[in-house]
Amino acid sequence: MTDYENRRWSHLKKILERSSPFCHPDFEPGTGILDFLQNSCKLLVIGAGGLGCELLKDLAMMGFGDIHVIDMDTIDLSNLNRQFLFRKNDVNSSKAEVAARFINERVPTCSVTPHHCKIQDKNEDFYKQFHLVVCGLDSVVARRWINGMLVSLLAYDENQQLDNTTVIPLIDGGTEGFKGNVRVILPGITPCIDCTLDLFPPQVTYPLCTIASTPRLPEHCIEYVKLIQWPKENPFDSNIDTDDPAHISWIYEKSLERSDQFGISGVNYRLVQGVIKNIIPAVASTNAVIAAACATEAFKVATSCCSLLNNYAVFNDADGIYTYTYEAERKTDCITCWPTASKYLDIEDTNIRLERVIEILREHSLYQMRDPALTIEIDNKRKTLYMPNVPSIEMKTRPNLKMTLEQLGISDGSKLLVADITNPKAFEINLRIKNNCIRME
Repeated sequence: MTDYENRRWSHLKKILERSSPFCHPDFEPGTGILDFLQNSCKLLVIGAGGLGCELLKDLAMMGFGDIHVIDMDTIDLSNLNRQFLFRKNDVNSSKAEVAARFINERVPTCSVTPHHCKIQDKNEDFYKQFHLVVCGLDSVVARRWINGMLVSLLAYDENQQLDNTTVIPLIDGGTEGFKGNVRVILPGITPCIDCTLDLFPPQVTYPLCTIASTPRLPEHCIEYVKLIQWPKENPFDSNIDTDDPAHISWIYEKSLERSDQFGISGVNYRLVQGVIKNIIPAVASTNAVIAAACATEAFKVATSCCSLLNNYAVFNDADGIYTYTYEAERKTDCITCWPTASKYLDIEDTNIRLERVIEILREHSLYQMRDPALTIEIDNKRKTLYMPNVPSIEMKTRPNLKMTLEQLGISDGSKLLVADITNPKAFEINLRIKNNCIRME
């Protein structure tokens, strides 16, 4: 190792081989802790973008020896101003693979294993192998999915007491502009992602059923071309390149045609760019601060050298620097970390259309679903009501959207099985017919 590496290693040993007033009560100083970090602790980083690059650097320098990183994206030219593990000749390469190679070449005490795929492509056995997970994502949907996966791995004894050995801590960081947050989640013990959904800014999403059948906004027309027309016509025999003017122009022209068809105004080239690229502000300094906080919490989890963050911290340096920590609480009706709790959908009568039920599932603060797929059990048989993510089935079930529950044979006491990309597991909602307004519990 270089002189710098020797000094860094010496500093880590001093931290972990001595006690201090700030130590966690369970912390026992010793030489074995650093050995555990280096050789036994297996850590997963989700995301290799602006936050993910900072996380990988920090975790590698803090002594973690076995890190895996997963990211589905490739490097774009616009990433280079803040995602510092990438260079110009890396454009169009896998973010996970390039980031892993960068760390492996420069930090001899750390081995980073890349996975170029979606987190949904990995099964339970993959996630079970890790001691902790650190997220550097810009997607609420992906956060909710990994949160649901870690909760699904929990085991309970015959008295419904949690087996703590099945708990995989989740350290989640997020940034937008000059604002950021860090949270420490112990699945089954502390609030999960879905317990605090109302803390996220509203997500701009559009239901596929509306996009396909009854567009009302110019954004609906653009999303239709992006999600349905592009894969169908495949004009350039490739995926959409958000930086290719020819691709954006084609989407603009087709969106304009669709908006004219439905009498919708407001489609222009700039709006198309904004919708297709899903532009959000990113600031390198904010990423660095939040990543450092996440890496510190991961170090605490692995070593017990200090008490953990309890359990949510915010950061804002838009006007000066402001930070605040508070303890979020679990929701007893959370659809994820209270899976045994009964879930109900109260409706006014059976004349409500199926598309309205889907809108409620998307809009309600407790559920905030993206594109739910619905099946129902009638006479001990499963019937698919609507499935948006399989084109052939979506086309066959689309007429159901305009049908009422009565026409579909749905009555009081029916059980809806709901699946959505925000959760790896489907769950049941019991239907109750009321004479009052629509509400969900």
